[in-house]
Amino acid sequence: MNGVKVEFSMKFTSRDMSLKRTPSKKQTGVFGVKISVVTKRERSKIPYVVRQCVEEVEKRGIDEVGIYRISGVATKIQDLKAAFDSNSTDILVMLSDMDINAIAGTLKLYFRELPEPLLTDRLYPTFMQGIALSDPSAKENCMLHLLRSLPDPNLITFLFLLEHLKRVAEKEPINKMSLYNLATVFGPTLLRPSEAESKGHVTLASDIWSHDVMAQVQVLLYYLQHSPISFAELKHNAVYLSTDV
Repeated sequence: MNGVKVEFSMKFTSRDMSLKRTPSKKQTGVFGVKISVVTKRERSKIPYVVRQCVEEVEKRGIDEVGIYRISGVATKIQDLKAAFDSNSTDILVMLSDMDINAIAGTLKLYFRELPEPLLTDRLYPTFMQGIALSDPSAKENCMLHLLRSLPDPNLITFLFLLEHLKRVAEKEPINKMSLYNLATVFGPTLLRPSEAESKGHVTLASDIWSHDVMAQVQVLLYYLQHSPISFAELKHNAVYLSTDV
């Protein structure tokens, strides 16, 4: 049209590769840095990037159809990532002007780039075992015990995200994002096998990997469907159980 020629190119990246973590030893910035390092440096319980992205989504994106499912523009996400990494004074202005899907994408990217998933490499096998338990009482005891076993920064951040996702799901009639949809988006990001375990699965059939992803989704869905979980109550029960004879 009028001599203008537009060309597009697309590159497919499998879900497995898109979720793969690249180990990082950097201690500056927030992306790719251990959550304990970031919270200690910020003197906060929850990383600033998580709190600000969640607040912005709840302020003007909670009614957005497909929030967290629809990808934001990659360049905008990278702009936000750079701003958070450099602790830019313009972050709040950028957030207020940024497309809400880019902000949601930045939050997902933060969790995806953690050196290890929020629910940790160490506990991954036990999460897989716990979610497979058939007895409801045994499952609840196991799943709550696993939360108590998380480092405090991971647990507090996870509970904060959990309550946020529940609030998003309350708007399902408007945003079309159910608890299951949100668990599908976030489950494989928050809970992934370690690099060593992943390498051990390379020669296995793809349906085994798919089974793992389904279990990861079910773990997050379990907590999303659970009654409100309090950090103080979890810790109190941990002390009670450790002293009970």
